[in-house]
Amino acid sequence: MEWGMANRLARLIQSDGHCLFMPIDHGYFQGPTRKLEAPGETLEPILPYADAVFVTRGVLRSAINPAGTKPIILRVSGGTSMVGADLANEGITTDIDEVIRLNASAMGLSIFVGTDYEKESLLNLSKLVNEGEKYGIPVMAVTAVGKELDKRDARYLALASRIAAELGARIVKTYWCENFERVVNGCPVPVVMAGGPQTETELEVFQFVHDGIQKGAIGVNLGRNIWQNEHPVAMIRALRAVVHDDATPEQAQEIYDTVKNE
Repeated sequence: MEWGMANRLARLIQSDGHCLFMPIDHGYFQGPTRKLEAPGETLEPILPYADAVFVTRGVLRSAINPAGTKPIILRVSGGTSMVGADLANEGITTDIDEVIRLNASAMGLSIFVGTDYEKESLLNLSKLVNEGEKYGIPVMAVTAVGKELDKRDARYLALASRIAAELGARIVKTYWCENFERVVNGCPVPVVMAGGPQTETELEVFQFVHDGIQKGAIGVNLGRNIWQNEHPVAMIRALRAVVHDDATPEQAQEIYDTVKNE
């Protein structure tokens, strides 16, 4: 592996082999998402506890202080919206010159396996990998499911994750699911969890994250479970303990309860 590629991956994946990425890119297709209306304000209190931020170039320029040193994963796909015909019909929105200009540590885009735009999204990934490899910039592929949440099962996610790795993604972001080990074991590059089932309690989030880490995921890329929580700092600190300190769900709950009352 070239020095530049290895260095960028080392910024993202910490020395313990784990990572906690903070996505605030939701507005690229959802618009002003609840509690992300002012992304800079949302991010500020939780940023110290994140290992990297997943963000579009527009929000990066307008809401994140360039004096900071937190690694950036730049969202470079888009072109669709929640009110459009098909979320899967994405294109590449940001060229490699812009990625370099913004000093991003990685690029991220979505793939839509099993949709009418499967081929286009996979070729988007391939093109992005080709450009990234020229300059030592890793690509994180996101196994998107659009509005079809029933696709979040091990068979589908294992298929999509493996294809992403085969096409050259250095990291795959995918959903937690039952039998998650099938997804991780079939993917030859590191896997980070995008989220899991709908949860009603913080403990349920800690439980699926802990399960995923135990089954081989290197970390998480969780946004709404953190910044839509009533106590986002407590939530990210508790999840950081699960990811980096091998905390149990019960220990994470104790951290959450303690921090939210400080």
